[in-house]
This record gives sequence, C-alpha cells and structure tokens, in this order.
Amino acid sequence: MASPMRSIGQVLSILKPEFSDISISKIRFLESEGLLSPERAPSGYRKYAQVDIDRLAYILRVQRDHYLPLKVIKEHLDVMDAGGEPPSLEAPAAQATPLAAPAPSHTPEPARTERQPPKPVRMSRRELISASGISEATLLDLERLQIVGPKRGTSYYGREALTICVVANKLMPYGMDVRHLRAIKQSAEREAGLVEQAIAPFVRRRTHANEAASEVTRLVLHAHAAMMHTMLEH
Repeated sequence: MASPMRSIGQVLSILKPEFSDISISKIRFLESEGLLSPERAPSGYRKYAQVDIDRLAYILRVQRDHYLPLKVIKEHLDVMDAGGEPPSLEAPAAQATPLAAPAPSHTPEPARTERQPPKPVRMSRRELISASGISEATLLDLERLQIVGPKRGTSYYGREALTICVVANKLMPYGMDVRHLRAIKQSAEREAGLVEQAIAPFVRRRTHANEAASEVTRLVLHAHAAMMHTMLEH
C-alpha cells in the first residue's frame, strides 16, 4: 500500500515537535538547493511521501546536531540514494557550536529605548575573529568580496564589521555561507543607491543631510523587513 501524500503544512506539523524552528520557507529553501524533490500535484502544490519526510528529518537532524554544511549533507544523501548507508557522524564537541561564539565584551549592544549613540567598536583582526567566532578563512573570503574591511585609513574593524561577522557565523548552520552574504550585499548596494537619490536635494542645499539620510535609511530598512516577512509567510 502506497504511503499517503501530505501537504507542506502537514509536513510542518509532523516535524515541528522535534524541530521547533522548522518553517515552510526553510523547507522550500532546502528544495531550491536540490536536497528535496517532492512531487507536484496538477495544481502545482507540493506533495510529500513518507520517504520525503524521512529525508527532510535527516537533513534537519544533521544540521542541528552536527552543523554540517549543505554541500556535505548533499554528499551524504547521494550515498543514501545510491543504496548505501549514511556516513557515521561523531557527536559534536560542545565548543564547536557556532552559535556560542560571540564574546560578550564585543557583541553589539541591544537596541536602546532612548536614542543614544552606541559606543564605538575598535577591534584588531584577532579580536574580530575571536569575538565573532568565524574562521580566518571566512574573514578572508568576506574581505575578498569587500563585504567586511577595516575602517578607512586604519587597521581596525568597527561595529558594522563585527555585526556582519557574527551574522555570517550564525547563518552557517542554515547552509548560508559567504556567497549568500554577497547576494545580501548586492541588495544593500541597490537600497543604498535609492537612499542617496532621495537625500541628494538635502546634500546640495547642505541642510539636514545627515538627519535625512538617517530617516530615509530607517524607513527603507523597515519596509525591507516588512516585505521579507510578508514573502516568507506564504
């Protein structure tokens, strides 16, 4: 007897007790990366067999317990698809978890209720790697793509560099690496261009240019976040 086919919402309900952070958008992301291939109904909706659900559970489990990148997980799945046994995995060392990396002394402070300028961050290369938890190789990749760099005219890194490195580290368990940050950078460059166009009249008149830049940037970021949430709800 063939196993019942389930919708993506039903799959979410089945896996939620074990994987509390599972979401429809994450399932779709894993499919877009070639790790899942559910059937499609004539209407276009995804239909998942039990083998698809077991496969998804395996992916989520090795991501959560062993922090394997998607490339390695895909290699494991190829072995399993060929009829082999999945490679044995050792229990992850406690210190290996990327989410525990940022050091309290350098972690960006939470948002304040009062508008006070945050304290400046001035970090050496070694301090940046230690505080963010990224590797030297990852920092080199970020610098090569001009995503992160020292403050202009200095050898020190600021708050923005620390934030990006912390985010890069925390995205790794989700299969997102420097290539994905490059796409985010390209999106940020387009939005920065829009802000520059909007504040150009203030710059020419030399009146309240900084205030206008801060306000337009804040509004663009709010709109961006709201649109992202709307897209991921479907």
